[in-house]
Amino acid sequence: MTSGASKTGSVRSATNRHFEHAAPAGTPRELLRRVFGFDEFRDGQQAVIERLLAGKNVLSVFPTGGGKSLCYELPSLMFDGLTVVISPLIALMKDQVGFLRGRSVPAARLDSSLERDDVRQVYEQLNAARLKLLYVSPERLGSERFLHLIGRRRISLLAIDEAHCISEWGHNFRPDYLKIARLAKRLHVERVLTLTATATPEVAADIAREFDIADADIVHTGFYRPNLTLRITPCSADERPRVLLSRTQERPAGPTIVYVTLQRTAEEVARFLSDAGYEARAYHAGMDADARNAVQDAFMASDRMTVVATIAFGMGIDKSDIRYVYHYNLPKGMESYMQEIGRAGRDGAPSTCELLACADDVITLENFSYGDTPTPQDIAALLAEILSQDEHFDVSIYELSQRHDVRPLVVETLLAYLELEDVIHATGPFYTGFKFQPQRSSQEILGSFDPQRAAFLRAVLQHARKGRTWFALDADEVARAIGEPRERIVKALGYLEEKGDLLLQASGLRQGFRRTRASVDRNALEATIVTRFARREAHDIARIRRVCDWAEHYGCLTKRLLEYFGETRSDCGHCSRCDGQAPRTLPSTRRPLLGEAEAVRLRELRTEGHDALNSPRQLTRFLCGLSSPATTRAKLRGHRSFGLLASIPFADVLAFVERHAVK
Repeated sequence: MTSGASKTGSVRSATNRHFEHAAPAGTPRELLRRVFGFDEFRDGQQAVIERLLAGKNVLSVFPTGGGKSLCYELPSLMFDGLTVVISPLIALMKDQVGFLRGRSVPAARLDSSLERDDVRQVYEQLNAARLKLLYVSPERLGSERFLHLIGRRRISLLAIDEAHCISEWGHNFRPDYLKIARLAKRLHVERVLTLTATATPEVAADIAREFDIADADIVHTGFYRPNLTLRITPCSADERPRVLLSRTQERPAGPTIVYVTLQRTAEEVARFLSDAGYEARAYHAGMDADARNAVQDAFMASDRMTVVATIAFGMGIDKSDIRYVYHYNLPKGMESYMQEIGRAGRDGAPSTCELLACADDVITLENFSYGDTPTPQDIAALLAEILSQDEHFDVSIYELSQRHDVRPLVVETLLAYLELEDVIHATGPFYTGFKFQPQRSSQEILGSFDPQRAAFLRAVLQHARKGRTWFALDADEVARAIGEPRERIVKALGYLEEKGDLLLQASGLRQGFRRTRASVDRNALEATIVTRFARREAHDIARIRRVCDWAEHYGCLTKRLLEYFGETRSDCGHCSRCDGQAPRTLPSTRRPLLGEAEAVRLRELRTEGHDALNSPRQLTRFLCGLSSPATTRAKLRGHRSFGLLASIPFADVLAFVERHAVK
C-alpha cells in the first residue's frame, strides 16, 4: 500500500462522521474561514458560489492563479451529494486533493498515475458514499466501470476545468470535451460549473451554449495582472542563447520557466544554462514520468531553479513565487501565451514575462498544424470505413489511427465532426476484454452470494482463459455463451473488484456509435469534413500569425493582449512599449535552399524501404520532424534524417518530395 493510499484511509476514518450524512453547517463566508483559512473571497469567487447555491449552471472566467478551485471546493461542502471535478491536469489534482485532505475534507482523484490498490480504495470510498469531491481525468469518462459506479451517486455539482477545450475554435480543442454536456444530462447532474483562464468571447459563447449557461451567470473577473511586466525582445535564432543568458545574469535570481517548442530545444537550452553555472533542467513529454516528477519536485522546492520546458510544464502547478517566464520560442497563440505567463507572480510580487521573438519559429508552428491536417484521401478512407458499419457499431480509435496513419486526436476530431453534422451519435465507450487476478479462492468468492447470483458468477468465471498470472475473458463472448446481458457481466466484474475479490484490468477500449441517418451523400459529406479541417488549419495558422502581429505592435502590449480577450483597459505604463522600446520587424534567418544534397538524402531514404514512409505526405511529415503512428511504430524518430528539413515550410517540403522522391 502506498503512502497516498494510507492517507486516504486515515482521512476516511477521520472525516466520515463530519461529512457523510449531511453538509457542514455554516454560510459560505463561515466555511471560507473555518475550513479554508481565508478571511475574504477573491474577486468573483462569491458571485460564482452564490449562483451555484441557487442551482444555476455557471461559467467562471478567471485569470490563471485567480482562485478558480475554491469556486467548487467550498460549495461542494454545502451540497448533500458528490462533486465531480473533471481536469486534464494531474499535478493540479494531486495538489488540490492534498490541500483538501489536509483540511479533513474527504477528497480523492482517479488518474493514470495511481497504483491499482489506490484505484480500488477510491472505488470503495465512492461506492460507500464517503467522498465529497472526486477529481477525474477526461479519459476516465471512457471507463464503463466508472460510469456504472458514478451513475449510482447523486451528483450535486459537475465542475469542468480547462473548459475552453470544448470549443472547436479554442486553442486546445479536445473532442472528448464535446461529450461532457451529454454526459451531464445522462448522469442527472444538478448543476454545472465550467472554468477557464483563456476564453475569448467566442469561446465563452461556445461553452455557455453547450451547458445552457445564461449570460447573467457568466462571471468574468478580467485578465489584467498589474504585477506582470510584459517585454518583447526581437532577436535572431542565433542570438537567443546569448540574450537569455544575459537576462539571467543581470536580473535577481528567482524561480524561472523558459518555454520552448521542441523537446530537443529544451535539452539544448537547459544544458547551455547549466554549463554557464545555473541550476537548470529540461522538462518535456519525452522524459519518463519519474524523471518529470523529479524535475517538478526540485522546482517546487527551489527559490532559484530554471526549468526549460515544452508547454507540458506548469499545468496545474501551484508555485506562487515564479519570478520569470521566458518564451524562448513563439507561443502557438495568444491563448497559450496568456495561460503560460499566468504562472508568474501568483504571490502578487513583481514578475517579468519576456518573449525572445524570432520569425523562424513560425515555420515550426505552422508545420505542426499542416502536418496534422488529414488529406482528402485520408478523410475519404476513414469515412468509407465508418459509414460501411451497421446502424449500431463500435470502433477503436487506436486501430483506426494505426490503419490510416493518422494521429488519434485527428481521428477523434473527425468522429466529433460527424457528430456535429448529425451523421452519428455516440452511445458510449466500452472495453472488449478484461484480465483479472483472484485475491481469494473461488469458493470464498462465490460463498458470499445467494445461490442464483453464485451460479451466474460461476458461469462467468468458468469462461475465463488462464494465463501465466492473469485470467482473461471477452465480455461479448461470455454474454453470448451464457445468455446474459453484457452489461450485467461488466457490472459483476466491477463489483468483485470493489469488494477486493479481484484485481481487474480492462483492455481493448472501443467507442460505440449509432448511425442517425440511413443514408448520406458521401461526396457532400467528404467535402464538408474537408472544409472543417481546412477551416481549423486556417484558424490555427491565423492564431500563430496573430502572435507575430502583437509582437510588432506599436502601442501598449498589455492593452493589446487584453483586447484580444474582449477586455478594454488603458495603457499599463510598464511594458516594453510603455517603457519606450520601439517595435521592429521580427528577425528571421534566410531559409536554406533545397538542392541536390537534399535530393540525394531523399533517394537514400526511399531505398531503405520503410513502409511508414510510402506516401509523399508521410515522407514530408518525417522530414519536417513530425511523428505519426506509422513512424512511431517503426521507431524512426531516432533516424538521422528525421527532422532534416524542419526549418522549411511544410508545403515547400511536400513539393520537393513529390518532385524528387516519387517516381
